[in-house]
Amino acid sequence: MLNILWLSFFLIAAVSSLAQWLVLGNDQIFGQMVTSLFEMAALSVQIMVVLFGTLTLWLGFLRIAETAGLVATLARWLGPLFARLMPGVPRGHPAIGLITLNFAANALGLDNAATPIGLRAMRELQTLNTQPDTATNAQILFLVLNASSLTLIPVSIFMYRLQQGAPDPTLVFLPILLATSASTLTGFLSVALMQRLPLRDPVVLLWLFGIALVLGGIMAGAVGLSATALSHVSSLTGNLVLFGVIVLFIAVGAWRRVDVYESFVDGAREGFNIAKDLLPYLVAMLCAVGVLRASGALDIALDGIRWIAHALNWDDRFVDALPTALVKPFSGSAARALLIETMQFHGVDSFPALLSATIQGSTEATFYVLAVYFGAIGVQRARHTVGCALMADLAGVLASIAICYWFFG
Repeated sequence: MLNILWLSFFLIAAVSSLAQWLVLGNDQIFGQMVTSLFEMAALSVQIMVVLFGTLTLWLGFLRIAETAGLVATLARWLGPLFARLMPGVPRGHPAIGLITLNFAANALGLDNAATPIGLRAMRELQTLNTQPDTATNAQILFLVLNASSLTLIPVSIFMYRLQQGAPDPTLVFLPILLATSASTLTGFLSVALMQRLPLRDPVVLLWLFGIALVLGGIMAGAVGLSATALSHVSSLTGNLVLFGVIVLFIAVGAWRRVDVYESFVDGAREGFNIAKDLLPYLVAMLCAVGVLRASGALDIALDGIRWIAHALNWDDRFVDALPTALVKPFSGSAARALLIETMQFHGVDSFPALLSATIQGSTEATFYVLAVYFGAIGVQRARHTVGCALMADLAGVLASIAICYWFFG
């Protein structure tokens, strides 16, 4: 699947660039594509520099938690649920606790913590894989839920809006929460359908009801807060939880007589080894994405959508936010740049800017996640991962559009 996807990006880019040259007379297009190739290769190295530090830091702390037994305890608590959702993973397996920590970090918008924990979880799941080059059902479910990225506190998007002068940076809090919930639910249900998971099981239903109750409580509490208070609470919660987790790991490790320093160094060394194996996969995927974007294929798609909207007499304000939606599955950094560009061009509180911010918070960069997580363990056959993840992306975008017309239309 990844082979076909990667090849398709280059073929689409080739057709688009030829059309730009032969039909539109743009003889600069090939230079732009070659420039994009080198720029994306350089960007891959820049991302790797950040990942080296992040992975080394967080896998060091995670090794302390693992040695202290915290991960195993978490795995035992969640055993009944994961026994139904991931029947191929034994109860009490370390991957279960790591998966839970990863989801918690994503929910709080702690991307720097979520990725290293997720990579560690994926490596643990790989120890159960009898076909190392093919994704297992458990790995697919885990990756799709990561790509859908349920985020309760999108602090980074609040920060971007604040930097662009938004009087109410948290104006998109509830729209993002609703949109990311829609994308995560769609991703989960699509995988459940493909893998025939027992959704009617009482344990699964109880957990789904509990999660819905928590989300509803968060939304109800957010409605009662002022914009300033909500921004403060979001920022404080994220940073407090992040530092609290670090202190908890170290304190429990010391209490259980773990050599916390040596454990940290061992985990950090593992993080370094994981990071260095990722570069070829990142270069391959980001360069393909760069060529596709530079070829003008995304612009052609936008023009087609705008034409359809006009033909159907639809309001076409949503089209101005679609660059973020079209680029987001391929590159989080490119989508972030397009979000900022949309805010600057249309105004930070314009409809396209608000919609673009909601889309940015609704899902993760699917193909980046795919390249990083599967690249770290050498998986080449993704099976139904891409289809289910893109279903979640589509649900997030459509939900964002509908919700923003509801809130801001």
